[in-house]
Amino acid sequence: MSARNLLIGVGNVLFMDEGVGVYTAKYLETNYTHDDSLEIIDGGVLGFKLMALFQEYDNVIILDTVSIEDAPGSVYRLPAEELLGLGSYRKTAHEVEIVEMLEICSMLERMANVVIIGIVPKDIETVKNDMTPEIMSGFDTLISTTLAELSALGVKYEKKNSITVHSIMENFFKEHSVGNQI
Repeated sequence: MSARNLLIGVGNVLFMDEGVGVYTAKYLETNYTHDDSLEIIDGGVLGFKLMALFQEYDNVIILDTVSIEDAPGSVYRLPAEELLGLGSYRKTAHEVEIVEMLEICSMLERMANVVIIGIVPKDIETVKNDMTPEIMSGFDTLISTTLAELSALGVKYEKKNSITVHSIMENFFKEHSVGNQI
């Protein structure tokens, strides 16, 4: 039986660069086909609700922003082991939750091999459905790093579309719009 792999895009799409993980997962889902060993989900800001997934899958890749002192748009691959014990260091709520989930799961009987592929954000405070030019300049590296991780796990994929991330962002909000409710 082949390994069960999960790709989770996390973040809050309402705060500029904070949504890059969600958009990256949607970009990969829209532009690539993949074999049955991979599932892609929008983890949004589900936080601790994602913890059960760390036990259900063999490998979990989390796409997110990372609070690292480096130039915005810089991409990092961070294995779970490097993040353990850093819960209080993380700057955003979901970064703290992810590290805390990893710490809890590391004490349990079974835990997936977890890797975070993250990009250093420029702006995670402005309320706007967009991404900064710095994040956009690192987006291709974020995609290629994620695809390399999938290849290393033995996931077979093939490019099927060339839909831009801006189009994906626009469609995301059309799909998730609840209208102007009062």
